[in-house]
Amino acid sequence: MTGRVVSVAVLLAVETGLALLAVLVHYEFMRIYGIVTDSAFEGLTWGLTAGPSGLALGLVALVAIFGLALSPQPWMRLTALAIPVLMLLGMFAVTPAALQRKTEAQFGSTPQCVMEGSAEPMAAADREAQRAFDSISHIGLFNGGGVNGVGGCERRLVLAEDIDVLQHYRAALPAAGWEVVEDDGRHLRAQRDGLAFEVMPCSGGGGVVWAGSANGPANEIRMGCDQH
Repeated sequence: MTGRVVSVAVLLAVETGLALLAVLVHYEFMRIYGIVTDSAFEGLTWGLTAGPSGLALGLVALVAIFGLALSPQPWMRLTALAIPVLMLLGMFAVTPAALQRKTEAQFGSTPQCVMEGSAEPMAAADREAQRAFDSISHIGLFNGGGVNGVGGCERRLVLAEDIDVLQHYRAALPAAGWEVVEDDGRHLRAQRDGLAFEVMPCSGGGGVVWAGSANGPANEIRMGCDQH
């Protein structure tokens, strides 16, 4: 085995190691910062353009170029070319799993309002809002961010598909025993047993839900689509 072959073999080993490391880094980046409503392709594209995955691809490609230039045998050149491609396929494959992990860790199918350590009367208002949310069949995903207060609880919902938010709640609320008292096509309000629920779609997708006491004024949504 010539010294050149040994050098190329070392380069291929380094390239393989960097590619494996890049896939792991991409997975962790998407698990922490990924957009849960993205598809695998959208997540990969976003990771390559906004995250460290693009830099990793460039580094692996640079090593591959050196391998191509130095390789004395066709199979070595083919291997040098194949590693970046396999790396991209690996990133594509792990993206859904990473986004699913983020969804399970940070999002839920029902808005969560009750917070540990809350003092009265805010704690009572949170429990009241939670009781309202729990009685309704929701769509989308909810994280812990939003607005809590004695006036109610407001949460942002995100959707992976283009779904009519108001249309869903027009059917779900009466089915759960709620009475829709306001529906102007941009905002919906319903009441039941002294509780109120409101929902407003957002232009970029998803929407905002609010729940609290029915004694307050209509249109209790405050932050609306500006919250994340």
